[in-house]
Amino acid sequence: MEHQDIIEIGQLLAKYAVSITRNDIDSLLEVFTPDGTYSAFGEVYPLAEFPALVEAAPKGLFMTATPLLDINGDEATGVQNLCFVEDATHHMRIGYYNDTYVRTEDGWRLRTRAMTFIRKSGAHDSGRPHSHAR
Repeated sequence: MEHQDIIEIGQLLAKYAVSITRNDIDSLLEVFTPDGTYSAFGEVYPLAEFPALVEAAPKGLFMTATPLLDINGDEATGVQNLCFVEDATHHMRIGYYNDTYVRTEDGWRLRTRAMTFIRKSGAHDSGRPHSHAR
């Protein structure tokens, strides 16, 4: 595993967290490949639907941990813990992302990102259906 790859993927994921916290959709979309997807709420959303999904979601602070990465040439997988704090209430949601990455001409990008929520019961699931209209 190349040290530079670890740094670059880490910065990519930092851009994701900062961009979504600041509601900067253009920067957020830049971290994905054009065919990238986001999975949550029992659905897989193509990149074209991601802005509407983010718009419908609560706003707040996305705090992410250092990802656990498995890099194999120009592809990689990873898991990254998340703590989301809603701005209006300071209620928290916790969980983790399961990711796939690919090295592109523009550097590493997310190909897939799948959210798993950790419930108070200890259950791990993809969440309740979102208010995003498909």
